[in-house]
Amino acid sequence: MTDTAVHTQSKQYTTFLLGGLYLGVEVLKVQELIRHQEMTRVPLAPAVVRGLINLRGQIVTAVDVRRRLGMPDLATDTPPMNVVVITSDGAASLLVDEICDVVEVQDDQFEPPPDTLREGVADFVTGVYKLPDRLLLVLDVDRALDLN
Repeated sequence: MTDTAVHTQSKQYTTFLLGGLYLGVEVLKVQELIRHQEMTRVPLAPAVVRGLINLRGQIVTAVDVRRRLGMPDLATDTPPMNVVVITSDGAASLLVDEICDVVEVQDDQFEPPPDTLREGVADFVTGVYKLPDRLLLVLDVDRALDLN
């Protein structure tokens, strides 16, 4: 007998919360996850750039994903967490509310973003994975970090 089952590829995503949304970035794009870091403000930078952080001698731009998606700022008594991602321009930090787990999903679970996503959010989501208990929104890292 031959095996006729279709084998689907899987991917792993580092997940995080942002204003009630469950978002993810492919693990291969993540350098590290770190707690809140002191930031140096950058005069005249766009509002989404919260500052620069010194990561063991590496200067990394910290981008506030809440601001990028048109959400209100996180409460001042709640420091954001850093998802440090690797881009073609070097490392950058995505400031998020809370870091969650790494989840593994199958490629055949991937769907285009639903029409019900808020306008500011839909612009930065490449698609969704339907998980048993919620939707995982895949964040388009390059677009979220594009400040032009």
